[in-house]
Amino acid sequence: MSSFVAVYLREMLILRRRLIRQVLGMSISPLLYMLTFGWALGSTIAVGGRSYLQFLIPGLAAMASMTQAFAIAGEINVARFYLHVFEEFQAAPVSRLSFVWGEVLAGLTRALLAIVIVLGLGWLFGVSLVYGIWFWLAIVLNSLAFASLAVALAMVVKSHADQALLTNFVITPMAFLGGTFFPLESLPGWAKGLLYVLPLSHASTAARAGAFGQSPGWSHYLVLGAVAAVFFILAILTVGKARD
Repeated sequence: MSSFVAVYLREMLILRRRLIRQVLGMSISPLLYMLTFGWALGSTIAVGGRSYLQFLIPGLAAMASMTQAFAIAGEINVARFYLHVFEEFQAAPVSRLSFVWGEVLAGLTRALLAIVIVLGLGWLFGVSLVYGIWFWLAIVLNSLAFASLAVALAMVVKSHADQALLTNFVITPMAFLGGTFFPLESLPGWAKGLLYVLPLSHASTAARAGAFGQSPGWSHYLVLGAVAAVFFILAILTVGKARD
């Protein structure tokens, strides 16, 4: 068995054991957003000729791909600081690339599960959009980017509490500023330029365009792919440093 498959299967066994709790946890936030912003507030708002709930669902999908892919860092922290599983990987014939690839794929799997939940809830709310290749390409690239970032940061933090602090300072602000809840096109040019520095802004814009049956600009996918590659290389380097 390839070593990266062993790393990936370990995370999947943990996910399977906690599947019901994970599904419930992944459902709460999007359900609350759909109820409050979609039904309560969104019934009076239209964005680009569509209901606010239609606008919201692709953004929630992009946000969920970020948060759930990044959440793999928590599992790595537990394995590293409390269960000392990382020390076992150090002793085993598992390369840095295999370890990173296995954890990144685990983060991608968690993200895709969360997306299915978001889209299922959207269907229950009567939202029917186009979830074709452009939508999923944006989601997958965004998930790979943040899963790679999660591995990189999990290798440099000194405690589980430090990881939570990083989540509060990096992921939470991006979730609200990355075009999830409002159209970036409505902002002044300087503000839109600043927010397009965030990978989630490109993921939200591309996923939303794809879900609306439009052709997203290639620049969004190029940015997401470049960010994913940079974070993946960074993850490999930090794993190597943690092994030293």
